[in-house]
Amino acid sequence: MAKIEPGLYYSESHEYVRVEGNIGIIGISDYAQHALGNVVYVDMPETDDEITAGEDFGAVESVKAASDLIAPVSGTVVEVNEALEDQPELINQDAYGEGWIIKVELSDKSELDALMDGAAYEEHCNNE
Repeated sequence: MAKIEPGLYYSESHEYVRVEGNIGIIGISDYAQHALGNVVYVDMPETDDEITAGEDFGAVESVKAASDLIAPVSGTVVEVNEALEDQPELINQDAYGEGWIIKVELSDKSELDALMDGAAYEEHCNNE
């Protein structure tokens, strides 16, 4: 079973959000990185770009497939994980830590209510 980190918010498309104050740290779940296999490239937005919940904000490419990244929340990109440009495999090695993708300033914290907690996400994964 893939690792599910408590205290995070999860989307049906397997992105997670870790909330620290008004900042959302977004990445893909351990389940998603296992399904993709070895990640070889990450397409990320630029700092100051606006992302909108439910819309694409980039893509992750692996040796098996390419997958769009769907924003779980809306906000302004305040930081991108530049380490992924040279080391996209960080997503495979540490999806919830060094493998984060972007940090956004949340524009509407109530959007978090539409996401799943760890228990609901685990059930979602078991039903896929």
